Amino acid sequence: MTKRGLVLGCGGTVGGAWQVGALSAVEEFLDWDVRTADVIIGTSGGSTAATMIGAGAPVSEMVDAQFGRPSAREPIRTFFTKPPSTIPAIPFGLPSSVGLALGGLRRRSRLEILAGLAPAGRSNPDFVDMLVDGLVPGGGWVDHPATWIVAADLATGKRVAFGSPGAPSVDMRDAVRASWAIPGWYPPVKIAGRRYIDGGAVSTGSADLLAHLGLDEVVIVAPMASQGGEFGHRAENLIRTAMSPVLHREVKLLEASGTRVIRVHPTVPELRTMGMNYMDPRRRLPALETALANVPNTLRKEALQ
Repeated sequence: MTKRGLVLGCGGTVGGAWQVGALSAVEEFLDWDVRTADVIIGTSGGSTAATMIGAGAPVSEMVDAQFGRPSAREPIRTFFTKPPSTIPAIPFGLPSSVGLALGGLRRRSRLEILAGLAPAGRSNPDFVDMLVDGLVPGGGWVDHPATWIVAADLATGKRVAFGSPGAPSVDMRDAVRASWAIPGWYPPVKIAGRRYIDGGAVSTGSADLLAHLGLDEVVIVAPMASQGGEFGHRAENLIRTAMSPVLHREVKLLEASGTRVIRVHPTVPELRTMGMNYMDPRRRLPALETALANVPNTLRKEALQ
């Protein structure tokens, strides 16, 4: 039996909708239920998708929830159909982590520099709490034994995959809150004496964290990465062009370890539909629909190469 890992990258409201459509295509293409992945690793928007899958939600239910169909459970349906605000509450104060910014400068990481210079966010992440509390009542973790949620230490940029062996013990709610703590948008989350922010401040998917597991195959669904020079709007590209090379390096590391990698990114037609603001709820259903229409063709073309 093939040992597979599933990597769910960051993407906000719009990227998350595209990711659901892409997952539907992946399941059909591979004849595979993503809930059976040996390990599921999610970052930011991907962390909430990982929570749903880890809690036993089939992708078909996630698609139904995006369309607001009553067949989907209320917490998932509400999460998708009542997304957070398009713009954040105006942050104020000094940069949240000069140390992270300086470390990013040394490591030539545009993502870490921007994350460290951003003031602490002030928006309320209660939409995340409502989803997780609805799926994991009473606290604790989802049922899937290897659901990992990635956040980054605000002071150092070190990534932590909560739920993985050796990571600090934490409830799913706080782990997902930390993974969703977009710099300048949502406040950092304190866990075990450290403050954590969105893992996407370091890597869009943190696929390299699976390299030591000896998996046969890893499927990466990354809304905020591109391949082969496929990019969208100029403003959005500032982030996309920073995230994509990081993921490319992670893929090479996985492949060097003997793991086959299937990467799924938005192509140019999808990027045009998704727009430049990944938190724009008006783009949510168009993003889902363009993934359902285009990703199957992308997977078939890549299989022929």
